[in-house]
Amino acid sequence: MKALCWHGTSDVRVDNVPDPRIESPRDAIVKITASGICGSDLHLFDGFMPTMEEGDILGHEPMGVVVEVGSAISNLKPGDRVVVPFTISCGNCFFCSKELYSCCDTSNPNAEMARKAMGHSPAGLFGFSHMLGGFPGGQAEYLRVPFADVGPLKIESDLPDEKVLFLSDIFPTGYMAAEHCDIEAGDTVAVWGCGPVAQFAIQSAWMLGAGRVIAIDRVPERLRMAEQYGKAETINFEEHKVYDRLQEMTKGRGPDCCIDAVGCEASYYVLP
Repeated sequence: MKALCWHGTSDVRVDNVPDPRIESPRDAIVKITASGICGSDLHLFDGFMPTMEEGDILGHEPMGVVVEVGSAISNLKPGDRVVVPFTISCGNCFFCSKELYSCCDTSNPNAEMARKAMGHSPAGLFGFSHMLGGFPGGQAEYLRVPFADVGPLKIESDLPDEKVLFLSDIFPTGYMAAEHCDIEAGDTVAVWGCGPVAQFAIQSAWMLGAGRVIAIDRVPERLRMAEQYGKAETINFEEHKVYDRLQEMTKGRGPDCCIDAVGCEASYYVLP
């Protein structure tokens, strides 16, 4: 099959690689029909993520059609259309029992490597270094999904891929940021960054009852999207000091909730 593979900093290529196969009774094989490119993939492309190896298959925002399942899988069958989340979770461990699936302490076979680097190992992740499991990602024609009875979300509507693909990672990320704000009806929510995750955080803030959303960035296209689709007020931090402008816009009170949706490798600009 063809897959997008990492070959070093700023070097990714489409390679021919072996098709995945069932390796465990709880596996499924999914034929990929759509796969997003996440901002987190920049950490790999820019060389900031350790333990990448040449030939690693990228991608952690995939969806597709199940073509094969392991003997222990009863909730999926060939022909099912599924969205596959970034995290690989066993469903049975301490963290999974508390619905803290990204902290699964079973799914990462290289957990000790991650603990040394990060202090604690998260769950195994698709296409995101050997420290986080070395699992091939979903920017490929086919994907092996471990613990397929836990993660994949079955899509039982006729919505097109582009309307459900973001359930794999990016929409839940933005929603969780807004959820953590404990937004009360009418609150003013300030969102730093207007990239894809931020756009979903803006939409989620409205869903959770915000009265105002103020979005902060310096990229004109992103700011326009936040205004047009997110119905947010905006601040361009190359034109205004953000603190002063927020104080002006909220009559000195400041926002009720703040979301940092910028992430790593952020740029910044200091006004004179």
